[in-house]
Amino acid sequence: MGKTIAEINERIGKGQAVVVTAEEVIEIAADKGIKEAAREIDVVTTGTFGPMCSSGAYLNLGHSKPRIKFGGGSVYLNEVPAYTGFAAVDIFIGATALPDNDPQNKIHPGDFNYGGGHVIEELVAGKDVRLVAIAHGTDCYPRKKLETLLNIKDLNEAVLFNIRNAYQNYNVAVNLSDRTIYTYMGVLKPNLGNANYSTAGQLSPLFNDPWYKTIGIGTKIFLGGGVGYVAWQGTQHNPAVLRGDNGVPRRPAGALAVIGDLKQMKPQWLVGTSMFGYGCNITVGIGVPIPILSEEILRYTAVRDEDILAPIVDYAEAYPQRQPDILGEASYAQLKSGKIMVREKEVPTVSLSSYAKAAEIAQTLKEWIKRGEFLLTEPVAPLPGVEAGITFKSLEEHPI
Repeated sequence: MGKTIAEINERIGKGQAVVVTAEEVIEIAADKGIKEAAREIDVVTTGTFGPMCSSGAYLNLGHSKPRIKFGGGSVYLNEVPAYTGFAAVDIFIGATALPDNDPQNKIHPGDFNYGGGHVIEELVAGKDVRLVAIAHGTDCYPRKKLETLLNIKDLNEAVLFNIRNAYQNYNVAVNLSDRTIYTYMGVLKPNLGNANYSTAGQLSPLFNDPWYKTIGIGTKIFLGGGVGYVAWQGTQHNPAVLRGDNGVPRRPAGALAVIGDLKQMKPQWLVGTSMFGYGCNITVGIGVPIPILSEEILRYTAVRDEDILAPIVDYAEAYPQRQPDILGEASYAQLKSGKIMVREKEVPTVSLSSYAKAAEIAQTLKEWIKRGEFLLTEPVAPLPGVEAGITFKSLEEHPI
């Protein structure tokens, strides 16, 4: 007989819930079988910690005296531009934003030492951030310039809002050319010098719920060291891809849009990140609890690295030119072994995400639940699945 989230929450409240991580459930399922494991286990916790673009934070700064209207003007936080096109004192700082004076790739490859992700990390760490604002002035908002220091504790609202995180599988990046290339997947050495990947494999949230049967809009999660929620499907959410017999995508597929109170978060789980020769980013920690509502759900959470395949893609030509070619597939067990075979060559592998940190997130979330500090939520709506007919569309050029 299946369980409900309400029944699981009741067990959590009484301190009776059986909670295990996505690592631990693999051995339990192998030892006791799916049926018995599903009967005993209430929640499986997952985790991932890696660079996640399409992240940022919106801030309400409050009003100065006299008042100033940022909308239509310009705002800089530690010299990094923020978006002002909302209202008088609401702004958004994106993780990949760069200072106007950053040399970028004018001298290639650029260092990209500081960007929006670093500003977010410093805010979360409680550091003062320098605000410079220029406005056109109006009768009701007469001030035209403001320079001051901001601290997160003084902001009305500080909210992390990431519109594409926790990608469900992703490419293994390699370089077939004879030159070093600099990408969002890191530095790729020539002639298959390395293979970079960035997913936690068997610990990653959407590998443990491949058909989005428990993760939906409103799901409560670990986000940046605090509590957050799934707000929507992530941009580029694309469930209709090639999948294995276990339902696990073999290509980049689903994604989550997530939101949470930045004031609750911790800098070790939101880390400004520099990608040499490419740009800036932020490394985000996310953990999602999977309620074990049925044997089917338990079976999904018992997925192993050797059962998860990722496509190997050339980032020198195929990726930038949008060619559909892949060079093969590699399991996460192979990737984590430190080497894979590509075109009969042994290629060393490098992970841009931290499996150890992902395991720590899953363990932390497990402890929160066991202590009764974290109850599960019933999603108000499911994430779109294959039946929704969603396919990822790319920009096409049309004559003007």
